Amino acid sequence: MTITAMTEPAAEAAIVAACRALHLPTVRAEAPTLADTAAKERITHRAYLAEVLAAEVDERDTRRRARRVVEARFPRLKRLEDFDLTAAPGINPATLAGLASGAWIDAGEPVVLLGDSGTGKSHLLIGMGVAACEAGRRVRYVTCASLVNELAEAADDRVLSKVVARYGRFDLLLVDELGYVRVDPKGAELLFQVLTEREERASVATASNHPFSEWGQTFSDPRLAAAVVDRLTFRAHIIETGTDSYRLRLSRAKKGPRS
Repeated sequence: MTITAMTEPAAEAAIVAACRALHLPTVRAEAPTLADTAAKERITHRAYLAEVLAAEVDERDTRRRARRVVEARFPRLKRLEDFDLTAAPGINPATLAGLASGAWIDAGEPVVLLGDSGTGKSHLLIGMGVAACEAGRRVRYVTCASLVNELAEAADDRVLSKVVARYGRFDLLLVDELGYVRVDPKGAELLFQVLTEREERASVATASNHPFSEWGQTFSDPRLAAAVVDRLTFRAHIIETGTDSYRLRLSRAKKGPRS
């Protein structure tokens, strides 16, 4: 390859044109500044090229992580580091660190969060999902009711296998509010198909306000209830958030003592 001598303006114009053609917006933005720095500090051409390309890679990685968060469809953003451990003294700080590490996702292990409403289950569920997204994993958040409804509609439209396969491809599936709405036998069977698709291969994290002994109230078919519990608890990390509602205590604190 022959290198052609160029004036500075011509070189900058060529860089801009090439970056547009190659879709390298960060290189286009950072190249002039890094070139000036390289000249001033007498950095080699190879080192300059490495710096420019590293800037592009870092920016793409940042955008990809942000896109993962958007694609996960969280109802709101929560982070594990913002979880108030004083509101849930039964949860060990090491537990949060373990959730954030994502090692359980790599191992295909499930997580089950059990506790009353307002005890932080959704915060933990979303927080571990956000951590997984920012680590580059594909995540999907969904409530149990909306997942069952989506599967039922897919079955009616004869695209169930396609939807089940799509849910099987996520690195982490978060199912919130299990137990808030009763699931009929057909819905339980559809949910079971998704869990079977992911069994021992890809992690499912679930949050429920019912202990396992009461899951039969959610799934009207005892056989399916037992099967769902089996799928969600085998090798699972079970975390109990307690019964003391953080939201209720906070609301009472804002109102102050009664006169």
